[in-house]
Amino acid sequence: MKHKSACILILVCLIFSACSSSKKINTSSDELPASSLKPYGRFLMNDKGIELISSAVHFGFSFTGKKCTLYAFINDAAGYNYLQYELDGVYQKRIKVMGGAVQQIILSANSNGQHTVEIYKATEATTGPIFIQKITGDKLHAIKPSDAPLIEFIGNSITCGAAADTSEYKCGEGEYHDHHNAYYAYGPRVARALNANYTLSSVSGIGIYRTWNMDSPGMPQVYEKARLISDDTTMWNFKMYSPKIVSIALGTNDLSHGDGVHARQPFDSTVFVKDYISFVQLVKSKYPTAKIALLSSPMINGNDRILLQNCLTTIKQNVDALYPSGKPVALFFFEPMHAGGCSGHPSVEDHAILAQELLPFFKNLLND
Repeated sequence: MKHKSACILILVCLIFSACSSSKKINTSSDELPASSLKPYGRFLMNDKGIELISSAVHFGFSFTGKKCTLYAFINDAAGYNYLQYELDGVYQKRIKVMGGAVQQIILSANSNGQHTVEIYKATEATTGPIFIQKITGDKLHAIKPSDAPLIEFIGNSITCGAAADTSEYKCGEGEYHDHHNAYYAYGPRVARALNANYTLSSVSGIGIYRTWNMDSPGMPQVYEKARLISDDTTMWNFKMYSPKIVSIALGTNDLSHGDGVHARQPFDSTVFVKDYISFVQLVKSKYPTAKIALLSSPMINGNDRILLQNCLTTIKQNVDALYPSGKPVALFFFEPMHAGGCSGHPSVEDHAILAQELLPFFKNLLND
């Protein structure tokens, strides 16, 4: 009888031990640390978590059940920033991330079962980074980006999707980044339509050799910096990605007439062409096999539109001559647009029109 009791006691202990082990496994799987995520775009991994930098930098994960929680924060205690997300392949909304403390953002689904989430940074690098600390939920798994071809979109506020979204704040209300919507900018739209990967290296107000109202910095001065700002001491690791196409859409701000406050010299086409050629050479030094595409501006009309197109044609001719055995530079000239966003920028709806214009162009480049 004692032997039987001892056996029962051992069996109970084994069952309890198994249950405890199972519980530990489930607990650990209910938290997905930032280090396990696989973001795509400009980001840095540090002791704070993932530092999301560039417009539309994104990462994906799956969970089971009806909800999960995203832990995010920003450095500016008095500021705020924006994320946006897809749930099961359907765009949902922008999310305001407030400063001051780690924010627990609950993402909810209408039904149980497995769900996929894609998180995007809605704003640009100069708005400041958003840090992702971890995700909690049930049966969490990080989603690895596909091996689809990559398009890198270099540009200004248009490429950022800045001043495009008036769904929450009307033009003239709120702060500049209250109208950002990188998810619906033309670049991500084009890439999604073509099942391509994408990154955005874009800065509002920037040009090739000057900004919209100042003499510097131009894109060549910030492109190699991880955070796309001139005083950043961290350099971007260009070995991270290997784009098939690099799209460059700059010139709008070089041709700007300024703000009426700072001294503004007339547009210098000679400097513009020379610096643009040098910048293309810089890009080619990072990505020797990439196809280079130069885009004009939908915000420039009249004589300035013709001037920009002539400059881009000259740049193509010069770059092609410098690399006779390389892939020829491709040119795309937007149709004139009366933009409906804020301060003369394309709206979310306008970006859909721009993307439709660009689709055949990029489809041909991907298939070439």
